[in-house]
Amino acid sequence: MKQTITPRALLATTTLGAALFTAALPAAHAQVPAGYPANYQATIDAAKKEGKLIVYSVTDTALVRPLIKDFESMYGIKVEYNDMNSTELYNRYISEYAAHSTSADVLWSSAMDLQVKLVNDGTMASYESPEAAHIPQWAQYQKQAYGTTYEPLAIVYNKRLLPAGEVPQTRMELIKLLQTNAARFKGKVTTYDIEKSGVGFNYLTQDARVNPEVTWELVGAMGALNPKLQSSTGAMMERISSGENLIGYNILGSYAFAKAKKDPSIGYVYPRDYTQVVSRLVTISKQSKNPNAAKLWVDYLLSKRGQTLLANQANLYSIRADVDGETSMANLTQQLGAALKPIPIGAGLLVYLDQSKRLEFLKRWQQSIKR
Repeated sequence: MKQTITPRALLATTTLGAALFTAALPAAHAQVPAGYPANYQATIDAAKKEGKLIVYSVTDTALVRPLIKDFESMYGIKVEYNDMNSTELYNRYISEYAAHSTSADVLWSSAMDLQVKLVNDGTMASYESPEAAHIPQWAQYQKQAYGTTYEPLAIVYNKRLLPAGEVPQTRMELIKLLQTNAARFKGKVTTYDIEKSGVGFNYLTQDARVNPEVTWELVGAMGALNPKLQSSTGAMMERISSGENLIGYNILGSYAFAKAKKDPSIGYVYPRDYTQVVSRLVTISKQSKNPNAAKLWVDYLLSKRGQTLLANQANLYSIRADVDGETSMANLTQQLGAALKPIPIGAGLLVYLDQSKRLEFLKRWQQSIKR
């Protein structure tokens, strides 16, 4: 999902902030990090000879530019970074993989189910990262997929047009708000078009796994109001900001947090009944032309240095317990505690990718959302 929520002004601020922040980090070097295996130097040397890394990602380039620059300065490896929506990323990769043509060394996507499918289909390489011990077990899959972020899904609303006292704190409160104010919210609700957005499909199927009855009641409540369906978070955020839409469901909290810092119209809440937590999974292609550079990238993303930049510059919420800040797992856990429901990375994500189950789910959604 290509995000477009970062305006030029934010990019300039982010780049300046990154420069200041990176200056405060330890001096860039390409030595073996503390605690890594002694033979890791051979990986670094081989990666430098490769000299290049191709990344396919759903994360907006502007958000992660500080990480890319820091990685390049550490290792002298040029990163060719391509951002696209989740469905495009998956389709492009499997097409190139089948043709044995030049493709990504690394895939970094929040479409967790599609990433796990690529692992199960045998297209990803195994790699035991030295950083694996620092991330939760639920965020690792067969030494081939690693979760890199801890991102809550939010209800986002327009603060100018929806008073604080009316903002729903749970899904049942959202249902009640929509049902009792039908005229006011007609055409003013937004959420993912799960036929076009891989991440949107994943989020809703996981909702249905946690609480199917409430999920379908909510889909029906939105469907009765002619909702505006989007394939990207950026489009939803812009429509809420402008007032075209009043409220949006299942929007990535990381983007809501970043947008709200710059836009006084944007408000967001993490549902108290449960807040789903998603993670951007990083995987290495089995056909990678730069496999050593790919390993360095995975380790960098999972390292405390990379995670600190990820949280404090990209606002993407660190998955490491030892990283502090507003956008960290530690801070979210303090806020929400048991309400947090991380989506485990595993075969359970594949249930709704079964063709018959997928079609059955989409049919029910279409009947509920497109009345």
